[in-house]
Amino acid sequence: MKRKIKKTKQKSFFFEDYKESKIINEKNKEEIKISLNRVTFLFFIFFSLIFVSSTKIIYLSLSPEKKLFTQHSQKNFTTSRSDITDRNGAILARNIIVYRAGIRPQFIKNKEKFLIKIRLKFPEIDFKEVKNKLNKNKFFYLGKKRFSEEEKDKLWSLGLGNKVLNIEEQQYRLYPQKNLFSHVLGQTDEDNLGISGIEKYYNNKLKNNEDDNFPLVMSLDTNLQYLIREELIQSQKIFKSIGSAALLMDANNGEILSLVSLPDYDLNKRISITDHAYTNKITKGVYELGSVFKTFALAAALENKVIQTNTIFKNLEDKVYCAGREIREHDKLPKNLSAEQILIRSSNIGAIRVVQKVGLEKYKIFLNSLELFKTINFDIEEVGRPLDFKWGKCKLATSSFGHGVTTTPLQLAKAYAMIGNGGDKIRPTLLKKNHYKKEKKEKIVSPETSYKINSMLRKVVVNKEGTANFANIDGYEIGGKTGTALKSIDGIYSNKKINTFISLFPISRPKYVLLVLLDEPKPAPNYVYEFPNGYKHKGEYRNTSGWNAVVVAGKIIEKIGPILAINNLQASKNF
Repeated sequence: MKRKIKKTKQKSFFFEDYKESKIINEKNKEEIKISLNRVTFLFFIFFSLIFVSSTKIIYLSLSPEKKLFTQHSQKNFTTSRSDITDRNGAILARNIIVYRAGIRPQFIKNKEKFLIKIRLKFPEIDFKEVKNKLNKNKFFYLGKKRFSEEEKDKLWSLGLGNKVLNIEEQQYRLYPQKNLFSHVLGQTDEDNLGISGIEKYYNNKLKNNEDDNFPLVMSLDTNLQYLIREELIQSQKIFKSIGSAALLMDANNGEILSLVSLPDYDLNKRISITDHAYTNKITKGVYELGSVFKTFALAAALENKVIQTNTIFKNLEDKVYCAGREIREHDKLPKNLSAEQILIRSSNIGAIRVVQKVGLEKYKIFLNSLELFKTINFDIEEVGRPLDFKWGKCKLATSSFGHGVTTTPLQLAKAYAMIGNGGDKIRPTLLKKNHYKKEKKEKIVSPETSYKINSMLRKVVVNKEGTANFANIDGYEIGGKTGTALKSIDGIYSNKKINTFISLFPISRPKYVLLVLLDEPKPAPNYVYEFPNGYKHKGEYRNTSGWNAVVVAGKIIEKIGPILAINNLQASKNF
């Protein structure tokens, strides 16, 4: 009997099942494989970071030192400026680092406590202003514009934190001498650019410095400047002048050793000055300077060989008329005067007679050779332009004694230096020159004319009838000429005066020219005048140059003479 085979329905394909251990092993292998891939990836990332960091460290260690933070933080800073020094190396101007302190009020937790701290640490700051800004502003600068390094540390010591306190580093131009050189140095603006004086004229040279070790060296001498300024200040107290000025210059190379104009101002205060009283009287002031022009009349006549020093001018009038206007002498003088005596006694009529011998064209040419009436080329822009005028017979007459013609004291000093130094043309400068560089000089007058004029100027000081006896300081051999002129205000001559004395010393071989100017001096009846012979005089009401500007010049030379003598001795040892 056939056996029946039972049929079953196959619901799926048959696969041979793995054993349980095998399944577990396969699963573990897969997990290990995934873990290894993750570790490898993480290791790669970690290794890459180490490699980049190491490379950077090696690069920085081998490359030149770079102040990365400083470079970044100073991108908004202006470039530094070179120092300015006097001829002896004393600092006149230098850039320093200062700080501004910005405040963010929204991050201050206790404003009352903040105000107390500020008031205690910085009592000079306007407390009410800070309190007002604290409640109204989202950001403001604290009090003053400039904090020093020490003050910056005091600010950090308040514990305000970076969110509240923002310290900004800035460069600031400092003038250690304050007022002393205000009319020469000028100022810089907030962007550290020159806006006046030397700072402006040499702005490109000062700001494009590649090496701070090379300052701009001035011809000025701080010690001389200080002494001369002090003497001018004292003179203003005595003669009640509204202003004064002095210029000391090397008569042979034009180097200006001192230039003072009063009133002056503190350069560090960065103030805008519009008052004409603060005008630089030496370079920008344009004046009629009076009888100091008589020296030019005599020099022109000698140079053109129309007179000798002993030429006698006879029958000099007490007064003459020109275009209906009277010209008279300042004092009663002899009717007959030699050419030399005309200068010594400062005769107006005599000076007219001298230039009439020269003639208009030759005299005009001579004065133009001295460059008195053109704008001078100088080391600062603050220079005056002499007023234009038309030449004629009357102008020839009045120009002989400095009336109706104008110039600047700087140009007057230059003209005297050229006549006194043997006739060599010079260019006044505020920069120290290279004394080893020889320059070919143009002749303005002959050595013979120079010698004769110097001899006359010496007699103006030493002769009893001379107008400058108070300048006869023993040991310095001073020669010079006085000038007293009425000020023209709105085209009308007033009774206010500009008194000038210009001197050369030692006159036998002039080395220096000194000009002193007093603006509207007054008589000084209570001042005790001491003459060179020891005689003292009080109760003088005369208000001419011989009784004030000459006195001041004499005192200045007494003060600065020893310094100049020592400097010359030191210079001689270098050769």
